Order: sequence, then structure tokens, then C-alpha cells
Amino acid sequence: MSSFSLYMIGFAVFIGGLAYGAFILGAPQTYIIVGVVILAGIGLMSATRSTRTRDVSPEGAAGETTTTTTRRDL
Repeated sequence: MSSFSLYMIGFAVFIGGLAYGAFILGAPQTYIIVGVVILAGIGLMSATRSTRTRDVSPEGAAGETTTTTTRRDL
């Protein structure tokens, strides 16, 4: 199982616990559904950012950054 899957499963359990707690406290169902959708989106973005692999430069030099500056005389 990939890291992304584990992250999303854990986040789904977290959201489920929050939704259940909101239900027990008597929050309106519409608010619970909207909160779940928003948290699911945040979880998806977090999981993608946390588990993505870094791009490797074409030369294969890890950690080396080059910047090209163009000078234009006025």
C-alpha cells in the first residue's frame, strides 16, 4: 500500500470522527456535509503535497540549482 493511500485512510478516519462528534453535539446535517467535503479537499491536497516525489534535474545533480538571468540594457 502506498504512502498516499495510508495518508488518505488516516485522514478519512479523522474526518469520520469529527463528523460523528458534530452529529452527537447536534450540528445540522448540512454543516456536517459541507465540513466533510472541505476537509476531504484539504486532505487530498495535503496527501499529494506530502507524498509526491521531487523532480530530478536533467544533469542528475541533486540539490544543485542554476538560475539564468537575461540582462536588457535600456
